[in-house]
Amino acid sequence: MIEITTFDPKTLLLIALLNPAVIAVAFLMGRRADQWQKLIVAAFVASLAGVFLFWIARLTGMFVINAYGAASGLLMLQLVFGLGWAYLGFRTRGR
Repeated sequence: MIEITTFDPKTLLLIALLNPAVIAVAFLMGRRADQWQKLIVAAFVASLAGVFLFWIARLTGMFVINAYGAASGLLMLQLVFGLGWAYLGFRTRGR
């Protein structure tokens, strides 16, 4: 079990960067996008999927976060990383 007792930016950064839900959803939605504007939507959906996966992990006892601002910070960090993954998917799609 990983316990975050204070607002730890390094840990939140690693969780946001390595969240498999964000990576998979953003990359796959980026590959399906036919316009670059849709990458923002893909990043947002991936960020929500990442927060949902993290919430499920917290319910099962894998993560314990006692900082109140951690969830919103995690959402924003995953949005940024999701945009990068969506762009990578957009650039590697078949034309």
